[in-house]
Amino acid sequence: MKILHIDSSISGDYSVTRALSADVIREIKSHYPQAEITYRDVVRDEISHLTADIAAGFRVVAGSQPASDRHPEHQTSQQLVDEFLAHDLIVIAAPMYNFSVSSQLKAWLDRLAQPGKTFQYTATGPVGLAEGKQVLIVSARGGFYLQPPFDGMDFQEKYLRAFFGFLGIDALHIIRAEGTSKGDDIKNQQIAAARSAISNIIAALSLN
Repeated sequence: MKILHIDSSISGDYSVTRALSADVIREIKSHYPQAEITYRDVVRDEISHLTADIAAGFRVVAGSQPASDRHPEHQTSQQLVDEFLAHDLIVIAAPMYNFSVSSQLKAWLDRLAQPGKTFQYTATGPVGLAEGKQVLIVSARGGFYLQPPFDGMDFQEKYLRAFFGFLGIDALHIIRAEGTSKGDDIKNQQIAAARSAISNIIAALSLN
């Protein structure tokens, strides 16, 4: 079993998602000591955001000619998608920033959506090619977005579900801490609840 662990919080040691995703990895390793873990911190090792020339390295971009000095970026795109495809379980620490994911995480996701690699266009529409993988999202939000009045402003978890669904992955699990900006008592209660859910979530995964 190969696990890819992605951190995307800008908060360093104060990050809720970094702490919880580390707990997830420790729990997995305790049950599956032979699991292979690959770690990527997209904040520390930031990925360039898409430009037309970068995107032209893996898809047709009208009017764009990849420049020779962009060649390292094309290698990065290849490395990132190959890394993603080589792993069975993807654990993503994904805090909500301004109702969506961090821009660093978005830059990583943009490199994964490669025609012919993770999805393909067909006569009846796009089809995901990454089926069989599992994704575990460790989510933290400052407010409460599961019910009105703010449920319609969740472009974080909903976006991640839609994105990975587009790639053909329907086995997506979420460990969540909400209300982390609502004072220490609520924050600590939410983190404790998230930690208590880790074992049950891992038990629900199909890990070999």
